[in-house]
Formats: sequence, C-alpha cells, structure tokens
Amino acid sequence: MLATVAGFVAGSVVNMGLIMLGGVVVPPPAGTDTSTMEGLQAALPLFGPQHFLFPFLAHALGTLAGALVATWLAPGRSAGPAWAVGVLFLLGGTANAFILPAPAWFIAADLLLAYLPMAWLAQRLAGRAPTAAP
Repeated sequence: MLATVAGFVAGSVVNMGLIMLGGVVVPPPAGTDTSTMEGLQAALPLFGPQHFLFPFLAHALGTLAGALVATWLAPGRSAGPAWAVGVLFLLGGTANAFILPAPAWFIAADLLLAYLPMAWLAQRLAGRAPTAAP
C-alpha cells in the first residue's frame, strides 16, 4: 500500500513538472488564461495538436515514473503496485476527459496509451532490475 502511495506521489510530481514545462515550451494561444480550470476549458478549442504533446507526455511519463517507484518499493517487486498506480492515473485521465473539452483523438490516445501500457512497461523494467541481496 505504501509503495502505491509513494508511486502515485512520485508520478504526480513528474506529471505536474511536465505540465508546467509544457506551457513554457509550447505556449498557449495568445490571449488565453490556462491558470484556472475555467480558463483552460475556454482555451482548449483554440489549441493545436502541438499543445497536446506535453499533456500526453506528462500523463505517460508520470504514470511510468510512478509505477517504477511503486514496483521498486514493493516487496518482491510485485506487479500489483504498478498496476494500482496505472489505474489511479487512468481514473484521473478519465475524469479529465469528461471535464475538459479535448479533441476525441487526444482523449483516445491518452486513455489507451498513457496509463496502463506505461504501468505494464514500468513493471517489466523494474522487474528486470537486480534486487538487493538478502
């Protein structure tokens, strides 16, 4: 349980860092305010495909990082915490799909590729790492 919580926190930090970086690398359209949920909802119809790169990376890499941390901290490097982190992030992504008016292509790519596949990949990567000697 603690491994899952630690993984979720770590993944959330990575997610927010990439979201904040994305606004600098790919600035929102001129005249938009993305600092509030209402402003973001109003700005999304003006976004081009380039504006969705960092949100996708944040979701995918946040899930990957969180699931890696959860797996590394889990006894016996079990897969359960990685999948739990993936499902938690998937639930958040699903909620965002209902709250924010993103294009259907982004929602589909995000929900299908950013969460559970990254949890699976993290578990595979972490499971291959050598464990400490008893």
